[in-house]
Amino acid sequence: MKLQLYRPICFFDIESTGINIGKDRIIEISILKIFPNGDQEDKTWLIFPEIPIPPQSTSIHGITDEDVAGKLPFKDVAIYIFNMIENTDLAGYNSNRFDIPILAEEMLRAGISFDIKKHNTIDVQVIFHKMEPRTLSAAYKYYCRKNLIKAHSSKADTFATYEILLAQLEKYKDLKKDVKSLNQFSHQKNIADLAGFIKIDEEGNEIFNFGKYKGEKVLEIFDKDPNYYGWIQNSDFPLYTKKILKNVKLRKFNKKNN
Repeated sequence: MKLQLYRPICFFDIESTGINIGKDRIIEISILKIFPNGDQEDKTWLIFPEIPIPPQSTSIHGITDEDVAGKLPFKDVAIYIFNMIENTDLAGYNSNRFDIPILAEEMLRAGISFDIKKHNTIDVQVIFHKMEPRTLSAAYKYYCRKNLIKAHSSKADTFATYEILLAQLEKYKDLKKDVKSLNQFSHQKNIADLAGFIKIDEEGNEIFNFGKYKGEKVLEIFDKDPNYYGWIQNSDFPLYTKKILKNVKLRKFNKKNN
C-alpha cells in the first residue's frame, strides 16, 4: 500500500550531543522528503554543536568532536532545514518525543519560528509499539526482513524509518493510509508543548504536568502566583514550552482587553 499524501512529507532523524531537549544540541540531521507524485529528495547536514560531544553519546552514534570541527553551527543551516520542511508533514522514529522537540528548540534558538500545529506528525515508533511492542533495528528486521546496517547513522535510520512505515501500511490492513489518520494514531495525546511539561485537560485547558502545580490550570496559576510565569521563563525549560506559556498569557491578555 502506498502512503497517501496530500502534500510532501519529511522523514527525518537527528543525532545529538545528548537527550536533554533544553540543553543538548543537534550534530547531524538527515531529511528524506517524499512528494505526492513519488519523487524523493534527501539531504544530510553534519553540524557543529558549539558544545563538546560527550563520549557516551559518541559511543552510540560514532560522531566525535573532530568529525564536526569546521562544520557550520545550526544557526547557519537552520533556514535551509526550515525551507525543506516548510509546508510539509513530519515523520520519524520516536520523533514526537525527541526529534521534533529538539528540532523546535534549535529553530527557536536560531530565531526561526517553529509551530508544530502547521505539521501533521507520524511517529513510526508509536505505530510499532502499538502494533508490535519492540528498537528501530528490531522494527526494520521485523517489518522489512533486513538487518539495519549502520544503525544510529542518521541517514540509515531515516531511510529505514520510511521503509518501515511502508511495510506497516502493507501489513496492517485496518491502518488508514493517509497522513492525517496516521498523525492521529501516532500522536502524543493531550501534550501542548512537545516536551510534556504542559498538557491539555478534557475541557481543552492547558495544565501543568510538573512541579508543585502539577494538574492545575495554567491560567489559574498565573492569577494565583504571577511570579511562577517569570520563574519558568528565566529557568532552564525548553524554549517551545516557554513559547506555549507565553501564548497562553497573551491569549488571556487579549481576551481581557477585547
